[in-house]
Amino acid sequence: MENKLIDDCMKLGFGLMRLPKMEGGKMIDVEQTKQMVDAFLAAGGRYFDTAFVYEGSEAATKAALCDRYPRESYYLADKLNAAEFACKSLEEARNEINVSLERTGAGYFDFYLLHALDAGNKTKYTEYGLWDYVRTLKADGLIRHYGFSFHDSPQLLDELLTEHPDVEFVQLQINYSDWDDQLIASRECYEVATRHQKPIVVMEPVKGGTLADPPQQAKDLMLNANPHASFASWAIRFVASLPNVMMVLSGMSDLAQMEDNLSFMRHFQPLTPEEQGVVAAAREAIRRSGGIPCTSCHYCTPGCPMGIHIPEIFSVMNVYKRYGDLKAARNDYGWRPGGEKASACVQCGQCEEACPQHLPVMSLLEEVAQTLE
Repeated sequence: MENKLIDDCMKLGFGLMRLPKMEGGKMIDVEQTKQMVDAFLAAGGRYFDTAFVYEGSEAATKAALCDRYPRESYYLADKLNAAEFACKSLEEARNEINVSLERTGAGYFDFYLLHALDAGNKTKYTEYGLWDYVRTLKADGLIRHYGFSFHDSPQLLDELLTEHPDVEFVQLQINYSDWDDQLIASRECYEVATRHQKPIVVMEPVKGGTLADPPQQAKDLMLNANPHASFASWAIRFVASLPNVMMVLSGMSDLAQMEDNLSFMRHFQPLTPEEQGVVAAAREAIRRSGGIPCTSCHYCTPGCPMGIHIPEIFSVMNVYKRYGDLKAARNDYGWRPGGEKASACVQCGQCEEACPQHLPVMSLLEEVAQTLE
């Protein structure tokens, strides 16, 4: 079975969450983003994905895409987030689309999502009447299709799709590392959406970039099978090979990543049975490595009262966990994360409520402090 709402473009979508940054790492490099947009469209891509809560992304989308190309030449997805860090009231939640339309200058959104649904926030979307609201937005012509992105159990996904059968698509975290993971349950969520006959947009196919630089044991398996293929290509082709996947988002952060992604997705070929075996072996190698499965989405950081740069700290910790290089990890920890150290955590718990990966963030910070400080 293969469900599609669009079939006139490359299966690779340009995720606008991790755009290139200027020197200093704060401002988006709009000129490089323009070059990436140009290359993407020239290669046959049309699907772009941004969100109200992606800092600076919508404005960059306007400058690099919406102001430079005819509206009918691309598809644009945006999202409404009802979490407390994004809005404080029903009125603010419903006004997000107006802000997003103003920031992007898009006129309308081809795909509009209720953002990051999970057990902790689903009642807020119901309380604010946002399911009916997006149906009204579609009737008014401000959006073409509506769906939701999701970070929780297969059981909750089934419940939501049963309660809202007119949802047109779902956006799920799927990658080969999380395929059989008990917490993320990529395979089971994929199967639920497929059973409900909902096309799937995949997010985090490279797991926040971690599968572009997997543990050495996984690298060796892939290099032995194909020394010319990038590690990211294995990850993206894995999810693009799934029958019910409509689009695979890649959060490309520079021209080199764009060029690599286009090299194997411009004329996409599904994984062969032999390549599937390599991916399965790499998955097992990663499982044994024991790294922190953080995707660097930064949902945890806006509400941290101590200003701890949690994803950056976890990235440094993984240098030790995956490669066993304590000296390098401690050296990186001394300067790379910025902000407060892990030991500054006051155990307020907001980070764990915000984490779409459901990580035990507070205990992991304690482990980092004990290991690297």
